[in-house]
Amino acid sequence: MAVNLEDLRKENEVLDIFCNLVSIPSPSLKEDKVIEWILDFCKKNGIDGKKDNYGNIYIHVPATDETKEPIMLSSHMDVVGDDSPVNIFLDGDFIKAEGRTLGADDKVGVACALKLAKDLVNASSDEGVSHGGLEITFTRDEETGMSGIEHVEFDKILSKYVLVCDADKLGQLQISGASYTNAKITVRGLKGGHSGIDIGDKTRLNAAKLIAELLAEFPQGAYYTDETGVITSCNLGAIVAGGVQNSIANLVEKGVKTNDYITEIMKKTSTNIINTLGMASYSIRSASVAKEEELKALMQTIVDKFNKKYKDLAEAKIEFEVHLLAFEKADDDRIEIAHTKACNKAGIKNDISSFHAGAETHIYCHNKNSKGETFMPSLLGLADVYNMHSAAEKVDYKTLIKGFEVIKNTFEEFNNFKEN
Repeated sequence: MAVNLEDLRKENEVLDIFCNLVSIPSPSLKEDKVIEWILDFCKKNGIDGKKDNYGNIYIHVPATDETKEPIMLSSHMDVVGDDSPVNIFLDGDFIKAEGRTLGADDKVGVACALKLAKDLVNASSDEGVSHGGLEITFTRDEETGMSGIEHVEFDKILSKYVLVCDADKLGQLQISGASYTNAKITVRGLKGGHSGIDIGDKTRLNAAKLIAELLAEFPQGAYYTDETGVITSCNLGAIVAGGVQNSIANLVEKGVKTNDYITEIMKKTSTNIINTLGMASYSIRSASVAKEEELKALMQTIVDKFNKKYKDLAEAKIEFEVHLLAFEKADDDRIEIAHTKACNKAGIKNDISSFHAGAETHIYCHNKNSKGETFMPSLLGLADVYNMHSAAEKVDYKTLIKGFEVIKNTFEEFNNFKEN
């Protein structure tokens, strides 16, 4: 018997909330309609929800036991895509949108948080769990600039523990996340010359050849891993050397496709000079500050060795530019314990790992709450979301139902936690 999406929505409230949310287009910095819907939902259900001057939403569910630690859920309201209509449909076990992104990233997290808040607010005294306060923050503009999280009023938040509900697999708990640092390497100071007339002069070294020699000594790929996965990595992004006589800007003006840039540049490259400048760029990602510093020191040592070898003939230099600080694993396993018990209760396997990219967790962990405590965030997955950020995006609705069970169980286990 075929399953009907409307019938599923009537049977399961978290699905209905999710479908309402994704049916409202909310591209980054154009979230007004979904903000309005969320605030209206809060008002209708007796939930204390407020919007700040930037458009972030804060929800507070009071504690029934003030001796218990509060906890916060965080999700973002914007999605990848435009503000065209979102027509959703059911395809087997998957909810999809016709011809565009669905917005499951991150309306899965928003839906589960709203459902939990409603259940807690409306629970009678005899059926409600004894709990500390629940805080919820919904941010704008995560996808294009993280400006929403940068405007969060951290000093008004009571919670130290933060569950950022933005991972894409049910059961995921990511307890650390990688930094993003750019390394720029240059080789210069060479004489140059004509590739025919001056080629016999052994003091006229070639920058393209030298930078290739230097880069061959650098690590590539995973540099350090542990039981949670890749912790530190180094990736060569680009090498430029030689007489390039055209620029990317000129190629853009001519309508050259991005994938053809390298081919077009090679057509305009001069081979009759001895190159005097070589440049390369690397990305360094690390969920460990110590391991990142170790890797950077190794790269600097390789550069120093190169400079000693080619003293007075060429000079190499490496510069590091930090774009995103690491989200390091906290020395506190309360969330891991609560999540493991929650998943066991829900009958699913949890997956504790490190996230080798950036998320709002990276901002939280470098800020403090109203008590001056540094936030302890984790990145949580509440549904299986596939093909994120594309027109093929889809969510397994059965995992979303189970995901709400997981967040509810996690909240309960967090409140049942006892120190050893």
